[in-house]
Amino acid sequence: MSLEADVGDLWNRYQDGLTAADATDADAKVIDEFLAALEAGEVRAAEKTGDDVTSWEANEWVKRGILLNFGLRETEAREYGGVTYYDVLPLRDTEDLGERGTRNTPDGTAIRRGAYLGSDCIMMSPSFVNMGAYVGDGTLVDSCDTVGSCAQLGENVKLGANTLIGGVLEPVEDAPVIVEDGVSLGAGCRVTSGFRVGENSIVGENTLLTPRIPVYDLVEEEVIYGHLPADRRAFTRMVESSVGDHELFEGGAYKPAVVATHVEEDTLEATQREDALRE
Repeated sequence: MSLEADVGDLWNRYQDGLTAADATDADAKVIDEFLAALEAGEVRAAEKTGDDVTSWEANEWVKRGILLNFGLRETEAREYGGVTYYDVLPLRDTEDLGERGTRNTPDGTAIRRGAYLGSDCIMMSPSFVNMGAYVGDGTLVDSCDTVGSCAQLGENVKLGANTLIGGVLEPVEDAPVIVEDGVSLGAGCRVTSGFRVGENSIVGENTLLTPRIPVYDLVEEEVIYGHLPADRRAFTRMVESSVGDHELFEGGAYKPAVVATHVEEDTLEATQREDALRE
């Protein structure tokens, strides 16, 4: 049987009442092999099926495999940096990262089992990459960044300091966050709830990207939800709220929105100059 079929069979048994106490060594082997496949980049939580950023589709069986690793494991005492902590999973073995030229600075970079990091990545401390996440070649995860469960980051992505990439398990979402190749997210950005950022886009600091906030795309002159097209420069602006005429709001009420324009040449040049820091 294939790994997908093994995970599917185990999932059905789990749905029928299989518990961590009842799981066999063979069951443990399946979920261990699943984690190894994630860490090797052989399976991913989502795949791009077309040319557009909206064409990403979640691999449901992969999310089930991740949930099995929580449902069929016991919480155990573990050691990290001389500190005892309790979790169902250990942190990821990082011996393979050095072979690929990937760096993770000490005292605070944590990579959970089941996460993939490509070649020539940089993780600054403190930062955290959760289970099922995929971090493409040459991507920078800066200080105080979190890459949530199953999030898919492309190649040469730059996450500014204190950036949050949401996961599918906290809370449970249908699809993971997608950040395509060449994207630059400014410090303090938040990308949540399965939002998709198109390649080579540049997002201003402290911008919140979530399906509930409209994106005013001035390039195509349309309002869209749930994704930012490729090759955009995006930033937050306040727009008038539907409750603006309420008597409790003197002077009107406003809500956040995202404005997207063409990526300007000087903005691209400024972003490219940062590459010197990563040679």
